[in-house]
Amino acid sequence: MSIQRIVEQALRDGYLTPTMEAEVGRICDTSSELSVEEYMALDRLMGALLTGEVVAMPRKQFINVMEELVISEVVKRVSEVDGNDSALDVGDIAAYALNRLPPLYATTEEGADYQRQRAKEELRDLIAEQVQEAMGRYLDRPEFFPERNAIGKKTRENILDEMSALLKSYAPNYERGATGNV
Repeated sequence: MSIQRIVEQALRDGYLTPTMEAEVGRICDTSSELSVEEYMALDRLMGALLTGEVVAMPRKQFINVMEELVISEVVKRVSEVDGNDSALDVGDIAAYALNRLPPLYATTEEGADYQRQRAKEELRDLIAEQVQEAMGRYLDRPEFFPERNAIGKKTRENILDEMSALLKSYAPNYERGATGNV
């Protein structure tokens, strides 16, 4: 999908979804130079976001408490490993363990606290067991596909992330300035 079509859809729906935002970012990252039409579409989107005509949907309105518990366990275990010649990848180890554990989603702080407490009481041993297995599998794995690209590692700046950050930082001032001049 092109930037222009994404912007048209966002203007029509009134929302910029995380998927749409990611696609615009992917297009910006992969093209060596954007066309005049693409820059005009991005400018239109920026204006619509500033005025509230289009609302950017939040990426997450919930959390998986299991992720933080597993990452904490992985970091603890990795720090205990001494003199290992192989650097341990926390992300790879955590992903392996998370794929073998139940998710613990929450939408509020109270819900997250409940899930954490539940996990400590009922799942502590299972989490430790899965992290230990993940570390063993990680250390024993053959080096298939050394050219694979990790998620989130980009070689160029993500233009859309910068634009979103700029909009988030200036949008409140823009609205105050607009109402103050009336």
